[in-house]
Amino acid sequence: MSQPETVQVLVVDDQTDFASGLKRLIEGEFDHVRVLLAESGKRALELLESAPVSLMITDLQMPGMGGLALLREALARNPALSAVMLTAHGSIETAVDTLKLGAYDFLTKPIEPEVLFRVVDKGLERSMLLDENRRLRDLLERRKDKLIGESPAMQRLKQSIQAVAQTDYNVLILGESGTGKELVASMVRELSPRADHPFVTLNCTAIPENLLESELFGHVKGAFSGAEQKREGLFAKAHTGTILLDEIGDIPLETQAKLLRVLQEGEIRPVGSDTSRKVDVRIIASTNQDLVARIADRTFREDLYHRLNVLTLHLPPLRERKGDIPLLARYFLLKACTELGLQDKYVSPAALADLSSQPWPGNVRELQNAMRKLAVFDAVHHSDSALHCESRAVLSQDGDLPPFKDAKAQVLDAFTLDYVREALSRSSGNVSQTARLSGLSRVAVQNMLHKYGLSPEDFK
Repeated sequence: MSQPETVQVLVVDDQTDFASGLKRLIEGEFDHVRVLLAESGKRALELLESAPVSLMITDLQMPGMGGLALLREALARNPALSAVMLTAHGSIETAVDTLKLGAYDFLTKPIEPEVLFRVVDKGLERSMLLDENRRLRDLLERRKDKLIGESPAMQRLKQSIQAVAQTDYNVLILGESGTGKELVASMVRELSPRADHPFVTLNCTAIPENLLESELFGHVKGAFSGAEQKREGLFAKAHTGTILLDEIGDIPLETQAKLLRVLQEGEIRPVGSDTSRKVDVRIIASTNQDLVARIADRTFREDLYHRLNVLTLHLPPLRERKGDIPLLARYFLLKACTELGLQDKYVSPAALADLSSQPWPGNVRELQNAMRKLAVFDAVHHSDSALHCESRAVLSQDGDLPPFKDAKAQVLDAFTLDYVREALSRSSGNVSQTARLSGLSRVAVQNMLHKYGLSPEDFK
């Protein structure tokens, strides 16, 4: 996919006419590329220090500092730099030497323009992927922004989390399974005035019905068979802090009534006790169920619903923020590689397009598991520029290789769909701005939206 931001390529050659010719060719082919020229290794290092460079193309044989010495020094300063070695005296041995030293590719003079364009395109893609992985690794290490995503839907959610966190009202988090409800609850607590106080979580579906009341409110010794000693409940442990009741829609009606008392009176009564105890707890509840429908069929109390639903956070399913899938996929793959102690991998654009076209009913959790599988089962398929994931776009349904024309059309469709989604995401669904970003006419963009069934409203 072409990059909208201007990137810089450095051409290093003591033959200034030849270097100028490369500059004209590259800038004529790539309108987002600016080419810098250096006539020596020393001058190249000065430019590398003063300007961000994504790709360096350098001659091997130069007076003073040669190409190999420049390669070593340049990569020591910027490991993400893609370097291509040029020589009129190419040989297999020389190519292997330069690649061992970290060169991305190797070309011999005279250069065919199409070969040059392909190497430049792949080199810039590699640098972009390395830069992206550095940013994601920094995010992985800092974990300041736990909610990964830059789509309009996620930007709105992050703003809502910030606003909700500053209050002390109860919060109801609604979202499908795998959308990150527990993560959002943790963010609300961490951004709230109660951040330094206890945070207690309970998965309501994980506790048997006959033990749930004791788990929440505690019990006194002898309250029931097996209660050999007094036990403090989760509400007491969360005093002055926050409690997360995950999957609140699954608690039985009897426990709902006792939970309502806590919300109304701010006090708990342990099982088997005649006395109550005041507690100061902020409640965050989450569910993937339709509580309004549960109220209608009398399996969830309406008064409890209104007590919990003071503030609401709706988590969008992954299918409604497909522009985030490439970022999430790269992030989860890097995270899996780190956990497994593997070398960093990169997802190819074709694979990203394929991932972005999937429905992901299991949402973010399903995507994360898919990238974990990819890290494990493709551990031996690492390449320097991209991880070549198997894409359904280039295989027929029975796994046979389709005719070239059909395969090309399918890959082009996948690429176009990914590109248009990304452009719509960046423009927040503004068709005119999408046209300007992509260099296409507004009519062409509208035709693509119609062809692929995309709605600008989904990106606002």
